[in-house]
Formats: sequence, structure tokens, C-alpha cells
Amino acid sequence: MRSDYLPVSPDYTETFEQIISEKKTVKVFYFEERNELNDAKGKITEIFTESNHAEFLVFENGIKVRLDRIIVFDGKPGPAYDEYDSYALACLDCTGGMD
Repeated sequence: MRSDYLPVSPDYTETFEQIISEKKTVKVFYFEERNELNDAKGKITEIFTESNHAEFLVFENGIKVRLDRIIVFDGKPGPAYDEYDSYALACLDCTGGMD
């Protein structure tokens, strides 16, 4: 996982705060350590900020997801969507033995 936290748009934070207030169940796809893809589903209980200013969604089951690593939440593109798009299409940059 990138160690440097990239602040996310306040629009995302507002959306997450609205989801928390509605006690809505959401599914989130995100990058974990070493850029592994993972997902979490459930109700978000809070947005937690660490001392290094990194913000996390905290799910009711204790899973913490860093905001800037979210690819898709509730079917909507998240802050890391563009990075995922590049990651997913990386194989299209090579010839794959088809010279």
C-alpha cells in the first residue's frame, strides 16, 4: 500500500458521512497492502483520522479501509478508481507475445 496518504475530495467525505447517518449497508472495493484488491460489506460506523492525517472508514465488524485506497463504494467510483483503471488495463500495454 502507498504509505503517503493523498487527501480525498470533501465530496467523498460528505458522501460517507451521509451513508453513516443513514445507517446504510454498503460494499466497498479497495486496495489493501501491496496493492491487493479486497472488499468489505456492512455498515460504516465512523470516519477515523490517524495522527498522520490518513482517514479511514471503520465498518461495524472492525474492518478499517483507508479513504484514498477506495476503488468503488456502493457502485460509485472512489478516490482510487483511476489508479485501478490503469492497474486493470496494464496488460493491454504489452504485446503479450503477439509481436
